Formats: sequence, structure tokens, C-alpha cells
Amino acid sequence: KMDQNNFILRYLNKYQEIITDSVDQKKKFIEIYKLLKKYKNNKKVHVFGNGGSAAIASHFSMDLTNNSKIRCYNYNESSLITCYSNDFKYENWISKVIEKYGDKNDLLILISSSGMSKNMLNAAKTAKKLKFNKIVTLTGFNKKNNLKKLGDCNLWVNSKDYNVVENIHQVWLLMLVDMIKAKNPKLNF
Repeated sequence: KMDQNNFILRYLNKYQEIITDSVDQKKKFIEIYKLLKKYKNNKKVHVFGNGGSAAIASHFSMDLTNNSKIRCYNYNESSLITCYSNDFKYENWISKVIEKYGDKNDLLILISSSGMSKNMLNAAKTAKKLKFNKIVTLTGFNKKNNLKKLGDCNLWVNSKDYNVVENIHQVWLLMLVDMIKAKNPKLNF
């Protein structure tokens, strides 16, 4: 029989360890913060995820757009996803969206727990061909995953647990929104 109190303590300690370790990625957070700040007014940020990561992409996109002058787009409309998946195969739907709505020097953010989803890998390759400015990846599981290899700035969660990886990705992305909306963010946390 599982001891619920011990489970809760172990579960929360796991998050605390990962959040503490993420301070080591401070330079990457600052790099992404500065990159996002450059996207005020004219340029576009595109963000994608699958499943729970799609929900995170939507939340981040809305919060970033509502709290800054940064135009951040996610494409979680079911008719768009099913149309492009049907016409071009699921592994190509994001690439087709990028081709239709992306422009040179846009920023692409890809959220994938495994870093191995074919649609994310194809999207990164398409963004490179279209000369997007940068590709930011948020992954977990294997530190040397394929998506991370294609990204320019990569945030990685040291966990193989989907819920942990996805929750940390959400914390990190919303932290970036809070940094951007702060009038004078102190970058030395």
C-alpha cells in the first residue's frame, strides 16, 4: 500500500530538484528573454507542441501576446490541424503551417517532451530552410534528443516523466512572460 504522504513529498522534491537545477540554465533563459524582447511590434513568434505541450503552447502564446507587444501565434485550431494532417500527413502539418504563415527572421519555439516527434523535427528543418532567425526548443527525456540537436537555444528537463517535463516547461515559459511584463526585470535571480 502506497503511503500518500511519502508520495507527495517525493513528488514535490523531484520538482524542487529540477527547478533548482534549472538555475544552471540561467544564461539560456536570459538569451531567450533578450531574443523575445527583439520581437516586439514587427516580427512574429510561432509556438507549437503536441498533446499537453500544445496546451502549454496556447497558454504561453496568449500570455505573451496579452502582456507585451510581441505577436506570438499557436495553431491549435482543430480544423487547421486535421486539414493539414490529412492533406500533408501528420508529421508535416507544422511544416506546412510554417510555410504558409512564417516569414524569414521569425522565431520558432518547439515544445516536445521526448524531442523525437517527427512533426517537430520536420518543423525545425523547414524553419531553417525558410531562414527563421532562431529555433528555441524545450525538451526532456534524453539529453541528446534529435530536436535539441536542431535548435539554436535549447532548454532541457532532466526527467523521463511526461507530467514533470511538461509542468517544468510551463513554469519556464511563463517565467519568461513574467520577466517580459516586468518593468525592470532583475535578471540575476
